[in-house]
Amino acid sequence: MRGTALAAALGVVATLCLPGVAAAAGPGPDRAGSSASAGTSGPVEGTVRRVALEPKGATEAAVSAHGTERFGLMGVSWKDAAAEVQGKIEARSRNAATGAWTPWVTLEPLKAGLDGDRPGARGATEPVWVGAADGAEVRVSGGSAALPAGLELDLVDPGRAGRTGAAKSAPATGARTAAAAAVAPGPESTAPRPDVVSRAAWGADESLNNEGPIYLAGGRIKALFVHHTAATAPYECTDSAAIVRGLHVYHVKTNGWRDLGYNFLVDKCGTLFEGRQGGVDQPVMGAHTYGFNSESTSVAVLGDYTSAGASPAALEGISKMAAYKLGQYDVDMDGTTTLTAGATQKNYAGTSFTAGQPYPFRTVSGHRDGFNTECPGHQLYPQLDTIRKSGPAARLKIGAVNEKPVVAGGTAKTPGPLVVDFSTSTAAPLVRSFELLVDGASVATVAGDATRVATMLSPGSHRIQIRATAQNGKVSTSLPVTVDADVSDVKYVPVLPKRLMDTREGLGVPKAKVGPGGVVPLKVAGVQGVPAYGVTSVVLNVTATNPTEAGHVSVYPNGTVRTSASNLNFTAGQTIPNLVVVPVQDGIIQFYNSAGSVDLIADITGYFLASGEGGTHVNLGPKRILDTRDGTGGVTAAPVGQGGVLDLDLSAVDGLPAQDGVTAVVLNVTATNPTTSSHVSVYPNGTTRTSASNLNFTAGQTIPNLVIVPVVNGKVSFYNNAGSVDLIADVTGYFTTTGQGAKHANLGPKRLMDTRSGLGVAKAPVGAGGVVTLPVAGVEGVPATGVTAVILNVTATNPTTSSHVSVYPNGTTRTSASNLNFTAGQTIPNLVIVPVVDGKVSFYNNAGSVDLIADITGYFSK
Repeated sequence: MRGTALAAALGVVATLCLPGVAAAAGPGPDRAGSSASAGTSGPVEGTVRRVALEPKGATEAAVSAHGTERFGLMGVSWKDAAAEVQGKIEARSRNAATGAWTPWVTLEPLKAGLDGDRPGARGATEPVWVGAADGAEVRVSGGSAALPAGLELDLVDPGRAGRTGAAKSAPATGARTAAAAAVAPGPESTAPRPDVVSRAAWGADESLNNEGPIYLAGGRIKALFVHHTAATAPYECTDSAAIVRGLHVYHVKTNGWRDLGYNFLVDKCGTLFEGRQGGVDQPVMGAHTYGFNSESTSVAVLGDYTSAGASPAALEGISKMAAYKLGQYDVDMDGTTTLTAGATQKNYAGTSFTAGQPYPFRTVSGHRDGFNTECPGHQLYPQLDTIRKSGPAARLKIGAVNEKPVVAGGTAKTPGPLVVDFSTSTAAPLVRSFELLVDGASVATVAGDATRVATMLSPGSHRIQIRATAQNGKVSTSLPVTVDADVSDVKYVPVLPKRLMDTREGLGVPKAKVGPGGVVPLKVAGVQGVPAYGVTSVVLNVTATNPTEAGHVSVYPNGTVRTSASNLNFTAGQTIPNLVVVPVQDGIIQFYNSAGSVDLIADITGYFLASGEGGTHVNLGPKRILDTRDGTGGVTAAPVGQGGVLDLDLSAVDGLPAQDGVTAVVLNVTATNPTTSSHVSVYPNGTTRTSASNLNFTAGQTIPNLVIVPVVNGKVSFYNNAGSVDLIADVTGYFTTTGQGAKHANLGPKRLMDTRSGLGVAKAPVGAGGVVTLPVAGVEGVPATGVTAVILNVTATNPTTSSHVSVYPNGTTRTSASNLNFTAGQTIPNLVIVPVVDGKVSFYNNAGSVDLIADITGYFSK
């Protein structure tokens, strides 16, 4: 259990940074390497030599100690900690290398009881680092009252790393063992944990610390106090570990405290040191800010900053530690908090505190804000505001997943779509960007003023976080939430084709072409029979018409970052249809046009639902079941005329179950040899045909498109609007309510293959009779096993002659079925649902050469 009686409101404190100036001295005792790398070979024993002051009357005393053993830190102490010294205490030291004496400096007495009421505690002044010295003088004079008994000069030798006679570590027994065993790892922080020189690395003599640490009674840090150590002797950063050791020895052996007073220390080079023991990640109670230690932590800067400010490196060190420690407890380092006073007193500005009463503080405060001291110095104190604003985005947290509230460490569920709402207390202009992390990898990036980001998850459990990059380049990361993506209940619901959008007449969106770089949003949830909730994706037949120049259209979930994937590619004046399976994040999907202007039409043919209602997918084929050119499918070998309807009986299709076992079939339909511009609609036989169309074409054009059409009475119907046209249909699968099929999972859209750039396959067009094989299992979020089929948007571009492309399972015998049919120079897209046999799919080109592009939008799995 954290905390003891000492963790009560009366905070303990080490006011080493009361006003005072130390003299310059020579090289310190540690000279090997920088402070950041000055690791020791083990604990280093420090010593304190005491020299009694000689009385010069009732109110004066002095001592002159020449030719002493070398020391690095000095102070004055007396027997009764409660006794006060009237008058001035001055000291100077002799440089061991040059023999020169420093100017006299004033040593300020410390307040009694700063580390609690401890038996054997002595009264003392602040210690002063003097470097390598071999002589000292002290004088006490000018007081109006008698001096306390037992006045002594304390000379601290911090020891040398690696020298013989190193101290022994304290045995891990008693209180220390119990404390260590009871403390779990500290809370995770939103800010990175900075590099800290551990107590072992700076050579702490742990035999001095046999009481164990004390932890904040509430287990929560609300503020960080900044100090300076008032040690103004010029020092090299290679001396820093020795300075910290000297402070440790002085606090314990001279003051009689339980340990070093500060939680952390930082030198002018920015190196951070672990101070009071108990764990860098723990809410350790330090002895730093009298009256306010029970809710705070501290960083002390080595040196005196009364007449000069701290170095940029030191300020950065404070900033890193403040961000980390406050980030463990959801505290903004540029914010405010309320602390309860543990003592009745005044601070440096004259503000009065009454024990037990709450008072406002900045979350990064100076020592003087809580106690009557100049600390952290007149020049460092104004720099605190710079420190407060130097951190990463603060209080960064995930607030909701798919519009349902969630807390850090909590768990949410999704069938695949993921919409994350997040927040930070840092103003948007100070944030450069946010990233969505899925299992540690960045999957989407949004601007610094965003509060929402979205993606698709593959099945399984995922660790979700938000990472913010501030304008200053610093990074913070939210605490994680777990999101379980489960597609076990995601099934397909076919619907009668219905028109949702037409920019030519203003249906669903404004009446206007979509311009270059333009985006139009379309609401799909709760529209035309689509449920308002639970829809994971919709199946739309999208048509681009009247384009003014070559371009492409991408259809993607609202709230996500659009990728390079495209759904329709076209040239000026061309009319191109394509089936699109697009995830639904918040009920809205977006349509983006890359160049020129174009009219867009969208007809819904079905949707995937996470409630368990609907059918599962079964692979079949590809198998040709209709061709009006030769009568395949039991139809007349003749084009379908103007206004003509062709009924296709599916009962004779090998592999399709009985009528009541099929809810929809997946057909690749191709219109060829049209005599005029027209459109073809594929719809359930026996139902009323709507205005929706599946293929739109001009005279002489060959156009393919994937169609998922409901099956009502074992048949589907094909309607041709004008002229005459030959129709071809290849079945690739069906949906069933028997529970025998596979479940759908959204993914992407993500580009998997591009022969123009060498993505996924070799960088080269596919030649006549050529085959390229693309790995899909285990790629871009597709599971390595269990996948029965993938949904690919395939585009053929730059063909040198009329040809067709077939997409089929790798390792199987290719049939006569085709997926894309095109002429020379034409760009044609088509959605393909292709079975996966060995983790790969193959692409065959019949004639000439052609470049192929494939974007994945989802997959089916058992």
